[in-house]
Amino acid sequence: DQGRVRILGLDPAGDARRLRPLVGLMLQEGGIYPTLKVRESIALFASFYVDPLDRQLLLERVGLQDRQGSRYRQLSGGEKQRLSLALALVGRPRVLFLDEPTAGMDPRARRLTWEIVAEAKQAGTTVVLTTHSMDEAEQLADRVAILNHGALVAFDSPARLRGQTDSDLIHLELEADIEPALLGRLRELRPEDGVTALGGGVYQLRTAAPREALAALTLLLRQEGPEINLVRRGRSSLEEIFLQLTDDQG
Repeated sequence: DQGRVRILGLDPAGDARRLRPLVGLMLQEGGIYPTLKVRESIALFASFYVDPLDRQLLLERVGLQDRQGSRYRQLSGGEKQRLSLALALVGRPRVLFLDEPTAGMDPRARRLTWEIVAEAKQAGTTVVLTTHSMDEAEQLADRVAILNHGALVAFDSPARLRGQTDSDLIHLELEADIEPALLGRLRELRPEDGVTALGGGVYQLRTAAPREALAALTLLLRQEGPEINLVRRGRSSLEEIFLQLTDDQG
């Protein structure tokens, strides 16, 4: 509730006129006139900028070329999100703020949005994105900030947050639990390794030789064990880290 904010070195309050043309904003919902047609909305927002993107190409990129005559209120939730993304991008922003950009989208539209955001990053745009999807954060973010009740509890790259530097740990998820006899054979196979059963077909293996352990583990399970759903070298997924850091207060 106090402090200073600078965006591109400018004060958002005192330098608002200079800053607005440099920033794109996508709200989680709303902010668009409900009776405007898609083509009217994109034309209106493009008129705010000196050098906007080509409106037709942008609508094609977000998959709304066939909905140009539809009013905003007639669009589905995912289509509204894609239009909001197009409006945020039309001015070629140097900083792009996205609030839950894939909320209400089906998997195909979500993947398309990820591609568009990645393209904006590659073009030199700084993207500030809020999301509850850890998959989205892992796919898009160079750095992740985790907030818990308004407090910053972590800020680092996804890889460092996941603890992938802990390369002595193997995370294994199977379709079913390993039979006790097979688990015993696995422990005998590499007695120096520590195997921990976490339940539900999930295991952790701590080893000084992860490459050799992975090879022995997958060979044994392929021959005699349940199907492998996931095997990961490193400590935790970003979702697991999030749950650990925010667990104290629910």
